Formats: sequence, C-alpha cells, structure tokens
Amino acid sequence: MLLHLSTWTDVETYLEQSQGMIIPIGSTEQHGPTGLIGTDAICAEAISRGVGEATQAMVAPTINVGMALHHTGFPGTISLRPSTLILVVRDYLTCLTKAGFTKFYFINGHGGNIATLKAAFSETYAHLEDLQIANYQKVQCQIANWFMCGSVYKLAKESYGDQEGSHATPSEVAVTQYVYPEAIKKAYLSPEVASGHRIYGAADFRERYPDGRMGSNPDLATPEHGKQFYDLAVEELSKGYLEFVSQE
Repeated sequence: MLLHLSTWTDVETYLEQSQGMIIPIGSTEQHGPTGLIGTDAICAEAISRGVGEATQAMVAPTINVGMALHHTGFPGTISLRPSTLILVVRDYLTCLTKAGFTKFYFINGHGGNIATLKAAFSETYAHLEDLQIANYQKVQCQIANWFMCGSVYKLAKESYGDQEGSHATPSEVAVTQYVYPEAIKKAYLSPEVASGHRIYGAADFRERYPDGRMGSNPDLATPEHGKQFYDLAVEELSKGYLEFVSQE
C-alpha cells in the first residue's frame, strides 16, 4: 500500500493489522556524467515499493533530498544539512507515531544519509518520550541500505570487480536504467577515474573527483543488470522487514 494513494480510512484499517511502515530515503545529487541526479531516490523508491508489495506493508512517500553537501559543487545537487534532515525525520516520525505506527523501516539509497539517520533516530526517541506520546516506548527505527545487501554486493563484485567503485556505481545506475529505460544517458567517460580520497567539503570533492565518479565505471551498467539487482534487493529486504516488524 502506498500512503499517498490511500485514504485516512485505509490507513486506519491497515493499523488494525500492522504498525509497520517502510520509508524510502535517497538523495538528489550528481552521479557523474551519465548517472541521473535522482539515482539514490529512484533506487530507494522502486525497491521500497517492491518490498511493500511482497510484504503487504505500507510505504511512505520518498524522502528525495538527503545529506549530500559534499556534492553541491556540481549543478543540480540539492542537499539538506544534517541538522535539518534530523528535524525532518523527527517530524515525520512524530506524526506517524501519533497515528499509531511504531515500526519504521528506512530503505536507504545514499551512504551520506547513514550517520544523520542514526542521529535522527536517537533524537526522535528522546523527543517522543519528552512529549509522552502514546506508545513512545514501542517505537523502533531501522536503516536498510539496499546497496549493502549481501546478495547485491556479491553480484556487483562478480559483475564489475573494482570498477564498481563507491559512487555513481554501475549497480545503482543499472537499477535506474531498469526503472527508467527512457532516461538512459551516454557520455564520454575517461578511463582514468579518481578514487580513494577522503571526503571533506564540496569544493575539495569537486577538485579531487572532477567528473563526480568515485572509482566507478557506470558504462558497464545495463537495464538487465538493474533487474537482477532490484530482484535481489527486494527479496533480501522483504525478509529483513518481516523480521524487524515481528521482533518485540
């Protein structure tokens, strides 16, 4: 069930059966010369919908903008500060907890969100307790990074080896090609690609990674690969979600 295509009565009926919700979260950031700016959100949303269908779970609207300040040296990137994203997540979860949800499974498509999400969860637990919102003690949040699924990681390494890289990767680009085949992009990619540098500010990132890629060769991506990654992620995260909502 998609929250934005449901009525409040649909949600009320759903809550009689389950208090779990899947929340897709991604980013709006550069992904090299051929990767879509919405890559992280596209992947998280598509996989979340697949998991929702497989588990009959409610799926929230995607949080499309994440913490991507280091990518803002490239046109088109939009980022929230960590402090802003913490408040966004806190406010989302406060509203949903008041409605009766207690289990929040974040399917994440962007590595830069991980630290901020963990901080947001701690902030939310304390906020709900301070307000003494009903069932605050039952609220639990979990991050599930689709790109870190064991089956996905294994296939990426088998398919691309070291050319998978760590940003604008062929695996994530392949998923976007599967979801939006009409939006596949082609451009010249230098065989020399930067990798291994620490991440600091946006200007430093642009200097060290001039075309936005981090050790990756997205030219290796295909829609067929994307379907494989999608299926593996949906299968693994569906199991993860069901285990999460069944735990005390």
